[in-house]
Amino acid sequence: MPELPLPPAVREMLSKPNPAVITTLQKSGQPVSVATWYLLDGDRIVVNMDESRVRLKHLRNDPRVSLTATDADNWYTHVSIVGHVVDIRPDEDLSGIDAQSIHYGGKPYPTRDSPRWDAWIEIDRWHAWGALKDA
Repeated sequence: MPELPLPPAVREMLSKPNPAVITTLQKSGQPVSVATWYLLDGDRIVVNMDESRVRLKHLRNDPRVSLTATDADNWYTHVSIVGHVVDIRPDEDLSGIDAQSIHYGGKPYPTRDSPRWDAWIEIDRWHAWGALKDA
């Protein structure tokens, strides 16, 4: 798997509002995958979760994570990252979820009454496929 820094073509793809799946690990080590929004933040990925999400508990127990983003126009082109969470912070003013909601849907996040958390993922390794295979 290639190392950092991310090449411009990969960075460009990850900067778009692409569909993505994140995988966390249960305490037993069993992987759990769910669809997610994400944002590229420098050389890190940031995700946002409602406080009630089980994946928040998973990330607190085991910071290892993988995320695959598929190109919205060509699902065969994708970037997969393997990394670990380096920071989890409360999203007290909902600016984290608003940034992702605006990125994906053009509007601030509509649900304003539930605590949320931001988690920053440091990329350890990545690989790309499809149009980005040789990036």
